[in-house]
Amino acid sequence: MCKNLVEKGDLDGPLVLFNRSKQRAIDLSATLPTGKSSVVSSIDEAVSQSDIIFTCVGDDTAMQDTLAIALKENVNGKLFVDCSTIHPDTTNVLAQTLEARGAQFVACPVFGAPAMADSGQLVCVLAGPAAAVERVKPYTKGVIGRANLDFSDQPQGKATLLKIIGNTFVLNLVESIAEGHTLAEMSELGTNNLHQFIEVMFPGPYSAYSGRMISGDYYKREEPLFNVDLARKDAGHALKLADDFGAKMKALEAADGHLAVVQRHVVRKGDITGIYGAIRQESGLNFELD
Repeated sequence: MCKNLVEKGDLDGPLVLFNRSKQRAIDLSATLPTGKSSVVSSIDEAVSQSDIIFTCVGDDTAMQDTLAIALKENVNGKLFVDCSTIHPDTTNVLAQTLEARGAQFVACPVFGAPAMADSGQLVCVLAGPAAAVERVKPYTKGVIGRANLDFSDQPQGKATLLKIIGNTFVLNLVESIAEGHTLAEMSELGTNNLHQFIEVMFPGPYSAYSGRMISGDYYKREEPLFNVDLARKDAGHALKLADDFGAKMKALEAADGHLAVVQRHVVRKGDITGIYGAIRQESGLNFELD
């Protein structure tokens, strides 16, 4: 996202970068064109130097902590844009807190894998006051994303509510492919035959996840594409929302149970495609491919 903001965002100054691991920000800056970015050592320093502040963190607590530090600065007139996947109630509290201090706030969670972020093909969900959303749009479609879902003048939490529900589609998709491949192997149809069917009938994400499963990528990769801990955080938010409103999400409950197995088996580098290993193990096969 930072690369695309620098290359296509028509910024009027260097992009100010902050990461809790400063070396990661330094490394990122080194990949960007000379003079197009700068690295700071603290959140409040980043906020003081910026008119528009994009945030993207792993969970609700990290976002709350980030905002608490940001509010040490004068934020009047500044625009905060949060791309994190957090509970909609947390999003709405952030909005109220910032607006009470004279700042604008737009929720902008995004859909898309890391490769889509690199190529500027994310789908951006924008919610908040229309005037604030318009200030963000020059940096979304055509810059970090390929499309906007515009929720102007709707509560900011509507954007993160959609993100949470949308992510359950991804988890359920992975669950169904993993179940299919397990049965294909055990019934002697063969996973390659099933993969051919998926490629023809369901190209795109289905085919990509299928390929990662049958190649063993789900346990071989060093860095997860969708970390199992973050996936369980999202599933937990969705299941809590379902419980609050009296809805049932049985498929998601099954996926979350398998994600818990992945957490125990793969520990820190677990990816959501590890659901395949969990279902294999549950069915009497090895977690890893034989």
